Amino acid sequence: MKYYKIYWGLLALTILISCSKEKQPTPPPATPASFSFNSLKVNGIYNGLNYINVNYTPVIKLSFSAAVNHTTVANSISLKSKTGTAVNYTVAYENNDSTVVVTSSILQPITQYTLIVSINLKSSKNGVLQSPVSLQLTTAIDPADKFPQISDDALLDLVQKQTFKYFWDFGHPTSGLARERNTSGETVTIGGSGFGVMAIVTGVSRNFITRADGLTRMQKIVSFLKNTAQTFHGAFPHWMNGTTGAIIPFSTQDDGADLVETAYLMQGLLTARQYFNSAGTDETKLRTDINTLWNNVEWDWFRQNNQNTLFWHWSPNYGWSTNMQVNGWNEALITYVLGASSTTHAITKAVYDNGWALNGGMKNGNTYYGVKLPLGPAGGGPLFFSQYSFMGINPNGLSDAYASYDQQNTAHTMINYNYCVANPKAYNGYSANCWGLTASDIENGYTASSPTNDVGVIAPTAAISSLPYTPTQSMQALKFFYYKLGDKMWGQYGFYDSFNLTDTWFASSYLAIDEGPIIVMTENYRSGLLWNLFMSCPEIKTGMKNLGFTGPYL
Repeated sequence: MKYYKIYWGLLALTILISCSKEKQPTPPPATPASFSFNSLKVNGIYNGLNYINVNYTPVIKLSFSAAVNHTTVANSISLKSKTGTAVNYTVAYENNDSTVVVTSSILQPITQYTLIVSINLKSSKNGVLQSPVSLQLTTAIDPADKFPQISDDALLDLVQKQTFKYFWDFGHPTSGLARERNTSGETVTIGGSGFGVMAIVTGVSRNFITRADGLTRMQKIVSFLKNTAQTFHGAFPHWMNGTTGAIIPFSTQDDGADLVETAYLMQGLLTARQYFNSAGTDETKLRTDINTLWNNVEWDWFRQNNQNTLFWHWSPNYGWSTNMQVNGWNEALITYVLGASSTTHAITKAVYDNGWALNGGMKNGNTYYGVKLPLGPAGGGPLFFSQYSFMGINPNGLSDAYASYDQQNTAHTMINYNYCVANPKAYNGYSANCWGLTASDIENGYTASSPTNDVGVIAPTAAISSLPYTPTQSMQALKFFYYKLGDKMWGQYGFYDSFNLTDTWFASSYLAIDEGPIIVMTENYRSGLLWNLFMSCPEIKTGMKNLGFTGPYL
């Protein structure tokens, strides 16, 4: 009996132990250790994850904390351009397979590429990459000339002639006015058309077209403005339909008169009036029609109830609601000069002093990048400030109570130049060859670039239209734009509007207000033609004297 109990006790213990073993979980298989990205070099140099001015066959070495699994590389490493185009590459291995050496096929100049290593990359022991890697490469400018070298004079001829085509070949077929931009269709711009009129005068003078053809186009433009275009107290809108003359609102409340755009138009028309000066019937009629348009502008009415300032806009639907005064320093000096020069609706010196000059408030006097600035905002503002009004007004030797205007415009331009050379934001490409900040298209938008609003976009019009002020620096930039960037920046109507070498973006647009200053200010640099014509207007001489200006042309 005793042994029987021992037997059953041992049996129960065996069963208990057996059941206990069955309840224990099976241990999981061992998980491969993860691994990490350690370092990289592009062409033997480490510079973080962003590389600029890279050659076209870079060698990229990516080092990891463990050897990589070769079979996972192709599906985990991608090299693509900014537009998403895949780039072929080859791989090799170093450091016992812990370094992957990526060598691309030939890359394109001035192009942005991204190399991505995804977490699909595995180690040789099937470990998981802890986090993805993203590397950005921007290739260098191709240093080869894109066009044969020609003389400086021949290059200036070419730039003027090609730019002229925007206003001549692309002028609106019904009105002859300048389209706002190369994609505008029916939309014509009043200010840009004033620049275009000056371009036509230049084209005749340079024998790009005949005088007869230039006169015919001018009469088409002037007749449309006189008989078809919608005006308000003699002033034109910013935009209008080139066929019907009806307003196209620039913005909700800017759907009426724009006095500054009207001033740019009148600057051009008065210049044309002085050029087409023969006694023949056709040219006499043109001058008579221009005088009608000129005399119709009620500059004094835009004082808004006789205030001592001019107002930029008036709307038939919103009245003076924008309430934007024309005061400065900015691009609108010409508005006050023309207002003072009117023989029918003149403004007084008090309007100029109080409204435009802010009773001296437009003075600056500070030094920026080694240059003292007489007038205007910090850093000078965009370069069109020293260009738009001075397509007709000759600043050389011109002074008033507030500034010497050749000094003002040269200082403004040199600050812009020096800023770009200093390149405080470290944008790719900025240099003594590549400079110029002004209003232009930017990627997905438009902005008035300046030293205080620098988004990395250079506009050729900025430097080229500064030829009268900085001939050496401007010519250097023009040559760079044409010879080195010409494959991307030179087209049907001359230089495209703008570019960004940091983001490798190039505009495909042309804008009338950027095209016009190129041909006109280049001509003023070369011959002074437009300055001489505009300053020969007897009304302008009288008006500027009345405002207190002195100079050799007055």
